[in-house]
Amino acid sequence: MTGSDARLSVVVAGGGTAGHVEPALAVADAVSELAPGTRVTVLGTERGLETTLVPERGYPLELIPPVPLPRKPSADLARLPGRLRQSVRRTRAVLDSCQADVVVGFGGYVALPAYLAARPGLVGGRRRTPVIVHEANASAGLANKVGARGADRVLAAVPGSGLPRAEVVGIPLRRAITDLDRGALRAQARASFGLDPDAPTVLVFGGSQGAHSLNTAVTEAARDLSAAGIGVLHAHGPKNSVSVERAEGGPDYVAVPYITRMDLAYAAADAVICRAGAMTVAEVSAVGLPALYVPLPHGNGEQELNALPVVESGGGMLMRDSELSAQAVLDRLVPLLRDRSRLSAMSDAAGDAGHRDSARRIARIVVETARGGAAGEVPDGDVAADGDRRGGASVGEGESGGRYLKGQDR
Repeated sequence: MTGSDARLSVVVAGGGTAGHVEPALAVADAVSELAPGTRVTVLGTERGLETTLVPERGYPLELIPPVPLPRKPSADLARLPGRLRQSVRRTRAVLDSCQADVVVGFGGYVALPAYLAARPGLVGGRRRTPVIVHEANASAGLANKVGARGADRVLAAVPGSGLPRAEVVGIPLRRAITDLDRGALRAQARASFGLDPDAPTVLVFGGSQGAHSLNTAVTEAARDLSAAGIGVLHAHGPKNSVSVERAEGGPDYVAVPYITRMDLAYAAADAVICRAGAMTVAEVSAVGLPALYVPLPHGNGEQELNALPVVESGGGMLMRDSELSAQAVLDRLVPLLRDRSRLSAMSDAAGDAGHRDSARRIARIVVETARGGAAGEVPDGDVAADGDRRGGASVGEGESGGRYLKGQDR
């Protein structure tokens, strides 16, 4: 389907965790705003959060067989080729039935079959579907490395992702985050959680199943935080429980399993202590919240890399998980939350490091690519290739739903 007057068909592949689903839905929303009438279809699996989130947002969801990629030699690795072929065939059928004009992938085990199905001849497909790859993390995953090889456009959240030809555009975020006015919503937000309306307040959250070290350190610091006049909103994870001791007469310590309205949580907070998954860093910086980032100590240090642009800009602090303790929390957060001028400066720095318009930028690329136009050319002059500068904007400025973030320690 070509031509600007034709109804476009866009397939987005971003299932599994919130780090894949939320950016996909943010772009879906932005495409629908930019080109009303566009048919947006979401690819997912029955195992992922997309089975709940996608229908809630009003988009059709097509399920494909999941293809998790084993990281070590195992029986699953031997079964991988057959599973992948099955998933690619199913995905090709979806692309054909949708008459897809473009596939937009966000990594993970849903994106890989989509990238392969878009190539002609691989599973009997006769036409090539244009592909756009978006990498949210500072270090690209395997699926996006494969997809980038034949992609029409390669987009990344931050410089240095390891993907060739990557254009740095930030992470697409939903309007509830990018349009958030924390000051205007503060009183309502605090009332909704039962927080003290005036006390400096820290928001604590980790992954959907909970971040044990964060939970332990902050709950052990609860009495001293309360004694220091600091309120706490703590999302500890639905499978966890916490025991909290509060100083008599001190501000409330509100512990909840899960936060559905993260916009209200951000509006209620003066600072955050959290992991450093790509979506977390993107949202926290976009709303201008100073943060103490405690990267998940797994993988190749991707989470630390995610947080570095914001930390280096002055909008956040970094602490290793091995250094995390109740005393460390008190030493970092109490002086910050008592210093309004420092909070304000860090808030400004965090906001400057965020990209609030990433979803709209990507939507323009998607629509132009789907139309077969100028290869997704963006007229603003502010989307730069990885490592470049255009229009005077530094590409090193990184950007960045309920949460306990939907994905283990994201």
